[in-house]
Amino acid sequence: MEIRRVQMTGGSSFVVTLPKDWVQEMRIKKNDPVGLIAQPDGTLLVTKKTTDEPIQRVKEIDIGHITDPSFLFRILIGTYITGFTAIRISSKQRFPPFVRTVVRDFTQMTIGQEVVEETDTLITIKDLLNPAEMPFDNTIKRMFVIVRNMHEDAITALETHNHTLASDVINRDMDSDRLNWLIARQTNMIMQNPSLSRKMEVPVGMAMYYHLIGKIIERIGDHAVRIAENAQPVLDADLDPKVVAALKKASILSMQIFDKSIISFFNADIREAHKTIESVSALEHVCGDISNMAFKQDTIAAISVGYISESIRRAGEYSADISENVINYIVEEDQSLRRKSSGK
Repeated sequence: MEIRRVQMTGGSSFVVTLPKDWVQEMRIKKNDPVGLIAQPDGTLLVTKKTTDEPIQRVKEIDIGHITDPSFLFRILIGTYITGFTAIRISSKQRFPPFVRTVVRDFTQMTIGQEVVEETDTLITIKDLLNPAEMPFDNTIKRMFVIVRNMHEDAITALETHNHTLASDVINRDMDSDRLNWLIARQTNMIMQNPSLSRKMEVPVGMAMYYHLIGKIIERIGDHAVRIAENAQPVLDADLDPKVVAALKKASILSMQIFDKSIISFFNADIREAHKTIESVSALEHVCGDISNMAFKQDTIAAISVGYISESIRRAGEYSADISENVINYIVEEDQSLRRKSSGK
């Protein structure tokens, strides 16, 4: 860290000099404007960028040595999440068929990505979404509704022996994944472009919490899928009604924890978050009883019930993780406000 003293000029203006190495690296010349952005934590950001126009970042991908479709897809997802605004896929020879298939899947599974140029050796994908048009709050609420419905439908499929509903839950997993990718993308873009933080009215620190919570909700969705998958082998069997009732009870408890955690997040309620975390022990007790009941079932049913119970428990525990992040953020924000009020 370089330490520079603040000086006064003209009797009313405070001045601090800029590091010479940074000025030269940024190619800043005499009389060039620079942007100053006050951060929520009290720091001051100095940037050469003086407009709110989004930073245009282009990722070049040469697929000459890529032969695995899943590898190309992961590269595209990584590029999307990292925040590149355009992707250029090129090859010295005509594209093999799998490339266009992967690109089509990618644009269908992500939000705002569209092919704007396509030849035999070049495909250009551009981001057409304005990040400010997709507020974090709205995305988190959509993820919550999607994942909660997935969990409830997975349990309903078990109760009603509904194969179609169980399969539908599994297929819906991509809906939560694509929203989670969007949150990760927007968080990275905010980290790279502080002016976007101001435009979206989301402090950089808060964006990181949205990212964490989005990831947790996505994991709860994964466990809804596991419930549906593990229910399928026993949908045509006659499970003990007591076992089904116990799974239903555990599911309700798990989703209550999920509900209360999301409410405490949006209300910034630290006491409710604490009570929600404490309620996990009741869920763990019920799931423990289910594990004991599972031992009395035949082998296939015992395995399925055990895995379903485990996923219900994990969903509740992940929900409690949301409450833990609520407490962490509120404590951090309170400390920041105290520093501001004391002038430190």
